[in-house]
Amino acid sequence: MSAETSQTLDRGLRVLEVLAGSPGGLTVTELAARLEVNRTVVYRLVSTLEQHALLRRDVKGRLHIGLGILHLAGAVQPVLRDLAQPVLRRLAEKVGCTAHLTVVEGAEALALAVVEPSWTDFHVSYRVGTRHPLAQGAAGKAVLLGRSAGGRAPAYVTTTGELQTGARGLAAPVRDVGGLEASVGIVTLGVLDESVVAPQVVAAADEVAALLASTGTAGVAE
Repeated sequence: MSAETSQTLDRGLRVLEVLAGSPGGLTVTELAARLEVNRTVVYRLVSTLEQHALLRRDVKGRLHIGLGILHLAGAVQPVLRDLAQPVLRRLAEKVGCTAHLTVVEGAEALALAVVEPSWTDFHVSYRVGTRHPLAQGAAGKAVLLGRSAGGRAPAYVTTTGELQTGARGLAAPVRDVGGLEASVGIVTLGVLDESVVAPQVVAAADEVAALLASTGTAGVAE
């Protein structure tokens, strides 16, 4: 490690990264093995991170990401929203459907940004801040799809009537942005032509991913 960086800070960040990828939590021994660091060092890191609520212990003593992470994520959300807004605007105007950026918050999908088309006679009203289980609705299912590995995974997800009667959704995961799980999608009450809409939604998700990667915004958004 170069002289310009902090080994302790680096290890602390690695603790958070490892725990973020371990939904069932880890013991100190397991964490030390993952980091290839002495348990005494890990104990000190854990103690410091606990004081800042960045990690927590469950009743069995296993370590998990703490609620303090949500405060950091909350500061990043407006930046994500601003970056995605122009992309969503173009998508909504092109396909004539309500477009949205959805991120993971805990076990739920959270609508972070929503843009409605300006020229349609009617469209679905979808509020910023709307939450629903990840396994329900196209936006959440697209996030779960993004967790799939391999090139054989579908590029997008479609649903009908899962969150609102008669509503059709199509969403694609925002892929390959470290620390962020998100999707870009559309919702409509009209006819949904997948052959036309799907490529544009996938392209919009890829554009959001490229913007986030180029600005370095993601990484603390999880």
